[in-house]
Amino acid sequence: MRIGVLTGGGDCPGLNAIIRAVVKRGRTQLGHSMVGFKHGWRGVVDGITVDLSREDVRNILPLGGTILGTARFHPNEKNDGLAAVHETLRQEHVEGLICIGGDGTLAAAGAVAESGVRVVCVPKTIDNDVWGTDRSVGFDTAVEIATEAIDRVHTTAESHDRVMVVEVMGHHAGWIASCAGIAGGAEVIMIPEEPFDIEEVASYLRHRHRSYATSSIVVVAEGATPKNGTLDWVAPVGEHDALVPGAIGERVKQELEQRTGFETRVTVLGHVQRGGTPSAADRLLGSRFGVAAINAMDAGRSGVMTALRGDQVELVDIADVAGKLKTIPPEYRAVTNALT
Repeated sequence: MRIGVLTGGGDCPGLNAIIRAVVKRGRTQLGHSMVGFKHGWRGVVDGITVDLSREDVRNILPLGGTILGTARFHPNEKNDGLAAVHETLRQEHVEGLICIGGDGTLAAAGAVAESGVRVVCVPKTIDNDVWGTDRSVGFDTAVEIATEAIDRVHTTAESHDRVMVVEVMGHHAGWIASCAGIAGGAEVIMIPEEPFDIEEVASYLRHRHRSYATSSIVVVAEGATPKNGTLDWVAPVGEHDALVPGAIGERVKQELEQRTGFETRVTVLGHVQRGGTPSAADRLLGSRFGVAAINAMDAGRSGVMTALRGDQVELVDIADVAGKLKTIPPEYRAVTNALT
């Protein structure tokens, strides 16, 4: 069988581990022919391919990003996009696609699968908000990076008696903010799931600094929003409806400085969370997902996604995942509230 592989959406650590596992298992052990599509779904529509041999994936396990490139492009949202996908697959003699991506890429994969193409998906996103899996590839590394950043700003905050605001990614779900905030010992964690009252935060910091502390760390997810009527705020958006990095962090910084009188600084981690060497956990999860994906393709499965359920890698239907968002559960929120 000739099998295509693509990575779509934003890049993240661990993508190359998935590609490597798919190729090693698929080509070396199962005897399939492997081809990569450059720049996600756009490469499928435009027919931009690259061979994926055993040699092509040698030594890519510790590399960040993706050797296939990626793009935010969904063929089901373009005129004749699905027809172009079918034509490329016909010309390239590709019998199945392994699609590695987040919500948008998986939604497109579901539409392509419904059109008659054999599709198996692998979830990746540093936001960890893909429904149906306990973890997505890229999340662990992002949390490690954010936690290290919080650890580092603690010393500056303590040296200068400052409030330090650290903005992390998380448009609709606050997984990075919650996990890194807890691991990094933040005093306040703001997540999209729970709108904040800026005056309550300011009051807490005033009490804290007057009673026993000289510095504080505030972690805010980029998608955090204030409670209705507490702060005049409309989040600015850019291309692809992405939130403007630093906007909410800067606003929170300004408000806290004005309301508390404490010197306040903001650090925006932005794309630093996406880059660099993947953690051991992401390399392992990517490798497990890659093997499970090619095994599913070899077995004739389609319209499914690899998922981590407890300690087991399972397959779930894409139809059950599409359009759903995995947000912070009550237990995480309870821990956050208990420790901040």
